[in-house]
Amino acid sequence: MNIFKQLYKSTYSPKDIALFRFQGIGKTILYVFLLTFISVLPAIVYLSTALSSGLDSAKSFFQDEVPAFSIKDGQLSAKTKVPITMNVEDFTFFLDPTGTVSAEDVEAEGNAFALLKDQFVLTAGGQSETYQYSMMGLNITKKDLLDLINSMIGLKGIIIPVVSIFIYLFSSAASFIEVSVLALIGLALKNITGKRLSYRHLWRMAAYSETLPTLFFTVMAALKTSVPNSFWINWFVAIIVLMLAIKEIPGQKKAA
Repeated sequence: MNIFKQLYKSTYSPKDIALFRFQGIGKTILYVFLLTFISVLPAIVYLSTALSSGLDSAKSFFQDEVPAFSIKDGQLSAKTKVPITMNVEDFTFFLDPTGTVSAEDVEAEGNAFALLKDQFVLTAGGQSETYQYSMMGLNITKKDLLDLINSMIGLKGIIIPVVSIFIYLFSSAASFIEVSVLALIGLALKNITGKRLSYRHLWRMAAYSETLPTLFFTVMAALKTSVPNSFWINWFVAIIVLMLAIKEIPGQKKAA
């Protein structure tokens, strides 16, 4: 069966998911890569857009709006007693040596870059990364940052593909771990239901059981809609789908 037809059937048919247990492991691995690619598309698109427009906006912000500053010994210092904020289109910039703005405040902006008292935060496409100055041994001034931004503007045609590949590979590794854990849960479910299944069969079924929650959260990410308790909802739906697929497996025949 075509892999895209499998994608479609996996959204509604536990019976078909049960049948997929007989296919080759290579095709299932390819399916996990496909599902991961779909799931990271919104993040990659938003990140690329944010990075492209954000670099130009960042240059304008730090060049025209921000006073002289420096990061030394893990702390930001600047000639301002209040946080400085600037909104440019869909991007927000922060400079806060006072400790007033938190990483959570930055993350709530959606697309943002912030130099805070002891860390910098980058948020784009629903993904947020926080780095402590002290952990990175960061010592820079306003001029150093502007030089770095100018260099990144010139290299963004390289940076965006590299970052996108990194996101995809990291997400793929996480997906394989998630499928493997779900298959382990499947071992308990098959014992409860009395079905005869090996771990390799359950691993294949677990991969396809991830389809429905993955597509749902991909759509939510594309719509920039936050889903409360998304971690637990994802696991709950995947386990329910896997359990329904296991129940489609014929039971063991009793000896006469």
